[in-house]
Amino acid sequence: MLFLGLRPYLVWRRFYIWQLVTYMFLHGGFMHLLMNLFALWMFGSELEEQWGTRVFIQYFFITGIGAGLCTTLFTPYSFIPTIGASGAIYGILLAFAMTYPNRIIYLNFLFPIKAKYFALIFGLMEFYSTISQRADGIAHIAHLGGMVIGYLYLNNRNIFRKIKGFRH
Repeated sequence: MLFLGLRPYLVWRRFYIWQLVTYMFLHGGFMHLLMNLFALWMFGSELEEQWGTRVFIQYFFITGIGAGLCTTLFTPYSFIPTIGASGAIYGILLAFAMTYPNRIIYLNFLFPIKAKYFALIFGLMEFYSTISQRADGIAHIAHLGGMVIGYLYLNNRNIFRKIKGFRH
């Protein structure tokens, strides 16, 4: 956790910038990993099929690293580790909702809801949890950051095209 989990204080003070990538590959237990993998499969498989694997992986890392940057920028003195790919998963949820806004998702496998409303509800919940600074051990700013970075990327691809290496 010390070297691979995202600790904003260490990113700023000791330049542990690799943590902006490595934190995504650590999870806080089997259920945390299972939920992220389920959401990745549920929303990401169709996006990967449409975009192609290279572009999908690129987007995953842009939103995941972006979520880590948001955490680092908004909590620069935190030594508490952030772990998990949830920020990237929220970015994928947003991309799914933007790509397939009227696709029906069954909330809790029971209640039908359009993807655009599903993503909006989750985004609003994360926004509220971020501004209320809930001390529940969940990195709400990373979740929200993944969505915001995903939105910015999907709506401003021309800027990213000008940066060498980005070809979406």
